Order: sequence, then structure tokens, then C-alpha cells
Amino acid sequence: MWDFEHPPANTALAQRYQLHYTHPAQCAIELHEGRADLGLIPIAALTPSLAIVPGCAIASLDRVRSIQLIIKVPVRQKYEQLAPNQTHDALASIRTIAADTASLSSLAYAQILFHKFIGAHPAFLPAPADPIAMLTHADAALLIGDPALLALEARNHIEAQPNIGPCLWLDLAHEWRTRTRLPWVAAVWAIRTEALVNSATTETQLIEDLQHSRNRGLAHIDRLVAEWAQRIALPPATIRHYLTRNISYTLTLDCIATIELFRRYAAEANILPPLPTLRFL
Repeated sequence: MWDFEHPPANTALAQRYQLHYTHPAQCAIELHEGRADLGLIPIAALTPSLAIVPGCAIASLDRVRSIQLIIKVPVRQKYEQLAPNQTHDALASIRTIAADTASLSSLAYAQILFHKFIGAHPAFLPAPADPIAMLTHADAALLIGDPALLALEARNHIEAQPNIGPCLWLDLAHEWRTRTRLPWVAAVWAIRTEALVNSATTETQLIEDLQHSRNRGLAHIDRLVAEWAQRIALPPATIRHYLTRNISYTLTLDCIATIELFRRYAAEANILPPLPTLRFL
């Protein structure tokens, strides 16, 4: 969003776009209801009536850090030390998961993990993103976005709670990558194509505006780190690593393959409706 938020480009872009910020799942709702024309939405919210805008994505090539499945376990042991069968057993033992529902895609990835790869069907219980409260009332917690990043920083404090204890922390992007050899994809720009019919903005200009903004943002990582260090209680080094190493911003062919596979698995498990083909602007 660099060009939309910073001069000099933001002045010209404000003539073509009216911005509104909200949670990813709410972005999708407003797009589907016609209250928004363009949205950065979870891939779980794509429908045949929406067209993907080529070029940009929110993805990860391995560990994303901001999607954490935290599991209470009886013995402290780092995930990297667990054999695959031990990880499988830990996941299979879960009966209840307190889930932050801020992102439809992240919730669906977790459901696919259990249904497709573990063969288990735990109950997902919607809950506010408070890891201590979540783990007090459930076997595991699913945290998404900033709450997941903050929980990683507070891991020792969370595990020190008498009713929680040692936990197994799984990065869902890494779990997907390990099992499919594909990147994890959270969101894409999607548009109601009818919105362009009476708009002075062309398809080409829209695509260029979004890609140029992404590229300019990547060229100003130092300033982004400084800005976000004032907004969220994370060390600047952690923010930099997240922006430059954990997140990938390009909609590649592998990312498209991920979206297709994700939607197929989700449909097979009755998690999401089928999406036979992807539509692109």
C-alpha cells in the first residue's frame, strides 16, 4: 500500500481510489455485498463472480510466522526436534481448537491440515485472539496476523501460565509447504469486474497501480520498519525479517497452483464451495 499512503503518488491515486481498512474476512464481505469494488481478500473468499488482479499476492515460501497453531503438550520439545510421526500424533490428539476467525483462508488451511493430512476432525471454537484465554479453554489455539507475531515474542510468558505449560508451536505456512511443496498463499487482490465498466480507471492502469505500489514499498523497507515499530510491540529486526523474509508479494505460477489445490482440498472436505476455475482480470 506504499503509494496509496505516501506522497507523491498518494495524491494522484486518491483521485481514483477511496481506501477503507478492515480485517481480511470483512474485506471479502464488503466486496461480495457490493460495498467495495476492489479488495485484498483471503483466497478462501474467491468466487466465480470475482476476478483476480494479476501480479500481487500475500504469500510465503516457507515459514510465515503470522499463522500459528499452538498446541498444549505434556513435555517441552521444540518442533524441529520432533519426528514426523510425533508431530502427527500431537495433531491427531487435538479435540478442540480456539480459533481466531479474522482470516477465512488461515482457518481453512488449518481445517485442511486436519482433514486431508491428519485424518482428524477437531472442533474449531471461535474466540478472541488472546492466546492465554484460548489455551485455557481448548487443547490448541489458532492465531492469525499481529496476535500470532506478538504471541511468539511472549512465548515464555504464555507457557509459564500454570494452566498452559509447554506448547508445540506450528507455523501453518510451513506445514502446507512441507506437505505440498508449494508456497502458502493467504490473499490476492480481487475485483468485481462490473465496477470497471463506468470507471475512468482501465484494467491496465489498475494492475500497474497495484504492482508499482508493491515495488515502491519493497524499495522503502527501512521506512516501513520504522513506521511499524511505532505501531506494534515488536523489535525492528523482527519486523524487517517478517517483511523481507517471511512474506512474498508476487502472484507466481506456483502461487496460482496453490490457490487451485487449496480450493480443491477445501471443496473435497466440504470446508468451502467448489471453485472450478480461477478468473483473472
